[in-house]
Amino acid sequence: MKKVHVLWVLACLLAAPVLFQSCSDDDDEVYVWYPYLSPNALVTVKGGTDSCFLQLDDETTLWPVNLSSSPFGEKEVRALVHFTDVDGEKHFCTRAVYVNWMDSILTKKTVPDSALVNDSLYGNDPVDIVDDWVTVAEDGYLTLRFSTLWGNRGIAHKVNLLTGGNPENPYEVEFRHDACGDAGSWRSDALVAFDLGKLPDTGGRTVKLTLVWQSFRGRRTAEFDYCTRKKTGNVARQIEQMQRGGMLR
Repeated sequence: MKKVHVLWVLACLLAAPVLFQSCSDDDDEVYVWYPYLSPNALVTVKGGTDSCFLQLDDETTLWPVNLSSSPFGEKEVRALVHFTDVDGEKHFCTRAVYVNWMDSILTKKTVPDSALVNDSLYGNDPVDIVDDWVTVAEDGYLTLRFSTLWGNRGIAHKVNLLTGGNPENPYEVEFRHDACGDAGSWRSDALVAFDLGKLPDTGGRTVKLTLVWQSFRGRRTAEFDYCTRKKTGNVARQIEQMQRGGMLR
């Protein structure tokens, strides 16, 4: 049985649900969400059964004082969150917050470019990448808000991010969308995040990450500032120790 998770749908909220299905073996799930309150942050949810913290960007960590463990278990995911700052709660130069609500978005690994069989494996149905605050490369992820055409048959679409297609630029990636025959007449936006951990380490440098995709007006590209994510193991241990000691609730 497929697990049902949440996916941000930004338009046509009263129309039929938007569905996605992963191509990967370990992520065969359906995603749908109609938001009830606007998010004020996009984060990476880290931790596990004994701790939880939210990576807001490459430099800022949020400590949810009302969460002692990750609601997503040991799985690291990108999520939309609405939080409120907690006055007087600061440790290690991070921000303590109260999480009002938090929902995961579709979070996937990248897949290797397969050259001439990419169309059959990953599809080539057009999308438009939306220039928005949630379209961003940060904390080792590329998160994309995109817009495409949907049908009304409840068929899950598939999305993937391909790496290794350009031997001259290891930081070029390609977004692929397979409508699975469900491309219809109504347009809506959705959100997906890809773990960039398989890209070469930038060694602390910020490089240009090039995104390639097939739009409704032909092949397009965009550039993002990208730096390999910093390790957060020490932060996780500090938060876990503080939660166990009652300093964080």
